[in-house]
Amino acid sequence: MPITRNHCQSLDQHDALAPLRAQFVLPDGVIYLDGNSLGAQPKAALTRAQEVITKEWGIGLIRSWNSAGWFDLPQRLGNQLARLIGAQDGEVVVTDTTSINLFKVLAAALRQQQVKAPNKRVIVSERRNFPTDLYIAQGLIDQLQAHGAPSYQLRLIDSPQELDAALDDDVAVLMLTHVNYQTGYMVDMAAATALAHQHGALTVWDLAHSAGAVLVDLNAAQADYAVGCTYKYLNGGPGAPAFLWVNARHQDAFWQPLSGWWGHARPFAMEPGYQPRQGISRYLCGTQPITSLAMVACGLDIFDQTSVAALREKSLALTTLFMELVQQECSDQPLTLITPTDPARRGSQVSYQHPDGFAVVQALIERGVIPDYREPHIMRFGFTPLYTRFVDVWEAVAALKDILTNRSWDQPRFQQRTLVT
Repeated sequence: MPITRNHCQSLDQHDALAPLRAQFVLPDGVIYLDGNSLGAQPKAALTRAQEVITKEWGIGLIRSWNSAGWFDLPQRLGNQLARLIGAQDGEVVVTDTTSINLFKVLAAALRQQQVKAPNKRVIVSERRNFPTDLYIAQGLIDQLQAHGAPSYQLRLIDSPQELDAALDDDVAVLMLTHVNYQTGYMVDMAAATALAHQHGALTVWDLAHSAGAVLVDLNAAQADYAVGCTYKYLNGGPGAPAFLWVNARHQDAFWQPLSGWWGHARPFAMEPGYQPRQGISRYLCGTQPITSLAMVACGLDIFDQTSVAALREKSLALTTLFMELVQQECSDQPLTLITPTDPARRGSQVSYQHPDGFAVVQALIERGVIPDYREPHIMRFGFTPLYTRFVDVWEAVAALKDILTNRSWDQPRFQQRTLVT
């Protein structure tokens, strides 16, 4: 039986998460399917920003480091975020950017291995990993070698299925993104971590496309390190600070490569020598961006009103519906699905390749449907369970069908590349 708009409306009527949509700013006439790149604005964010700027900064001034709780905000936010990724209080801190945090944990992991297994000098990652992860890894390797360290190597695989062959006894770190940014493929974290540990390797996980959208249980998987961002599914705002998780078994052995004063045991003692704080706080570096940090709480507060299991259930329902509707309505078009149909291996996005994918995405955006584009020829549709409706899926596919059928994308203005795609 064909899927109808009425069916999608019925799904919305029975959606337990539907009331949460009212807590977001969503413009009329826009179907937003890019929460996997930048989450929508929580309505509470404007009020919170005004409070921070006019009251805490404007009136409280420097006193607000104490009176408004600015100083320990990274740790408090980390504790609030922890349950979304299977962590405990004291294991997560919200700070810096994903790239900087990755540098911290990767450097720490390599140093751990240098002490206990100096022959391990390989980092294994995926060729289609998000580029910044590979850049950070290669940059760290270059820096180490420039300072006379033993030669390190970045070993790239083409798919997670090649892990077994790549994980030799020379591997120090397995660095993977849990959900691939291009395809939405979700790695079996527990299995990959166990395989790495069998070879004496430590694991570093990038949760940028996982946190707030899929089930993540870092402790159950016995992972070692993880990083992620808060501006995607967590709705922390553009450029919001990232987060960093360290398994409790590694925390006090952690060497901080960016040993700034906020990670010092007594930051206001102003001592000339560095002594790290205990626990997760040693992963901090410099003075924190309080205004941006404060916005992160607005997104996390909404997650406190539901469960990760409920989010995942709706995420799978949305992505399955989208794939089924595209097959139903657009099967005659040159679309190649590159996202797994297996729910166990799928994140919260659906990606298709189209020879003119960039132009199609621009035409969709002009029509009020906002996905995004990634090379090569990839159209990404992100589904955020907190605010995406099932009827949005119907309307998005209807717009896609019309644009493809009528070749509405085939116009010069849709071919013009912008700085951000």
